[in-house]
Amino acid sequence: MQKSDVGLIGLAVMGQNLALNINDKGYSISVYNRSDSKTREFISGPANKRENLLATYSIEDFVASLEKPRKIILMVKAGEVVDIFIEKLLPHLEEGDIIIDGGNSYFKDTIRRTKELEKKSILFIGMGVSGGEEGARKGPSLMPGGNPQAWPQVKNILTKIAAKTPDGTACCNWVGNDGAGHYVKMVHNGIEYGDMQLIAETYHIMKDILALSYEEMADTFEKWNKGILNSYLIEITADILRHKDTDGNPLVEKILDAAGQKGTGKWTGIEALDKGVPVSLIVEAVFARAISSFKEERELASTKLSTNRQIYRGDKQHLLDSLEAALIAAKATSYAQGFMLLREAAKAYDWQLDFANIATLWRAGCIIRSSFLDSIIEAYKESPDIPNMLLAPYFANLITKKQDQWREVIATAVQHAIPVPALSSALSFLDSYKSNRLPANLIQAQRDYFGAHTYERTDKPRGQFFHTNWTGEGGNTTSGAYNA
Repeated sequence: MQKSDVGLIGLAVMGQNLALNINDKGYSISVYNRSDSKTREFISGPANKRENLLATYSIEDFVASLEKPRKIILMVKAGEVVDIFIEKLLPHLEEGDIIIDGGNSYFKDTIRRTKELEKKSILFIGMGVSGGEEGARKGPSLMPGGNPQAWPQVKNILTKIAAKTPDGTACCNWVGNDGAGHYVKMVHNGIEYGDMQLIAETYHIMKDILALSYEEMADTFEKWNKGILNSYLIEITADILRHKDTDGNPLVEKILDAAGQKGTGKWTGIEALDKGVPVSLIVEAVFARAISSFKEERELASTKLSTNRQIYRGDKQHLLDSLEAALIAAKATSYAQGFMLLREAAKAYDWQLDFANIATLWRAGCIIRSSFLDSIIEAYKESPDIPNMLLAPYFANLITKKQDQWREVIATAVQHAIPVPALSSALSFLDSYKSNRLPANLIQAQRDYFGAHTYERTDKPRGQFFHTNWTGEGGNTTSGAYNA
C-alpha cells in the first residue's frame, strides 16, 4: 500500500481547505476527523474523486497510512483538544515523527509541548496560520516555530502551499524555537485588531461627521486601496459598504454593533503588560470590542448621558484627506508597537527573530497583508537592529508629514463626540515616545513619598537609586523592590 506524504487531523472548514491545498500541490494526504460523518461529508463533497487523498476512520489507520518520518498537521480547536490528540497519537508514533499544530494555540502551550515531545523523541512545530478559509485553500501565511530539527523535513511542503508575494517569495519561513511561531501569530492578530478598529473609527467619522453615503464611503476606501493604504482589510471594507441586504439597504447598517473576539488580541495585551511594552493601540482595540458588547447598557447611557452633537461645517474633502493621513500614520504606529513587543519577546525567550522575515510572512495570504509591509521589510533589512521601525527614515518622514492632519482628525472627532480610542491612543503613544522628558519624575517622587520606592536622579549615573525623607518622619528605610 502506498503511503501518504502528510496527514491532517481536523476537518472543519480550515482543515478541509488546507487538505485540498496540499493535495493540489501534488502531495498525497491522509485525513482524519473524530466525527466519522464529517470525514464522509468531506470525501463525498469537496474531496470527491480526488486522487491521493485518503480518508481514515481511526487513529491507528491514520498513522499507519503515513510515510515515515510521519508528518501530521493538527487543525483542531486550540487548548485541551490539541493535548488530547497528541496523547492519542503518541502510542502509534516513532522517533523522529513530526506533529504540527496549525491552530491558534497560546504560545506558552507550544513551548511546553515542544519540550515534552522532544523528551519522547517526537518533533513538534507550533505554526501560526493566517488567511482564513480563502487563505487555507489558495495559500495562507504560515509562521512555523518549534523544534528546528523538524523544519528541513517539512520546509518543501509548507513553502509550496503558502501564499506568495508579488515577486514569488513564499510567505512561510522558519520563525524560531519552541513558541516563536505562535507568538508571531499572536502579535499578527493583535495588529489585526488594531487595524480593524482604526478602519471602524474612520468609517464612524465618515458616516456621522461627514455624512457620506455608503456608496461615497465605499468609493473612498476603494480609492485609498490604490495607494499607500492598499491592503486586504481596506479592500474588503469597500466591498462590505457596497453590499445590500434583500431590501436594497446597506447590510452593514443591520448588523448589531457588538463585536466578538476569540482571545488572541487579549493575549497580546496581557503579554505586553507582562513585558512592559506599550502596545496601547492594540489594547484599546480590544477594549473597544469589550465596550461594544455592553449594547443594552450603552443604549441606556445614551439617554442619560446625551451630548448635543455639532454639525460639521468645515471642508469635507479637506477632512477626508486628513482622515486618510491619520489612518496611514496610526497604521504605521500599530505595526511599530507590534514589532516592539516582538523585540522584547526575543530577549525574554531567547529567540533569534528576523523582523524583515516576519514582515515578509505577512506580505500575502494573511489578514493584515498590505503593500505597507514592503516599507517595513526594507526598513529592517537596512537596519536590522533599529530600536523601533518609526525611527527608520521612511517612517520618520511619513509620521512627520501626516502628524498635523492626524491631530486635526482627533480634535474634530472629540468635538463631535465620536469615540476614537485607537486613533487617539496611537497619537498619545507617538507623543510620549518622542518626548525628551515625561512627567514620570513626579510619579517617582509620589512613589518614594508614600512607599519609599526610591528614584534615580538626572545629575547621577543611571542605576543609582535615592530616597528622600519627604515629611521628616519617614526615616531612611527604602522599599526592597524598585520595579514590579
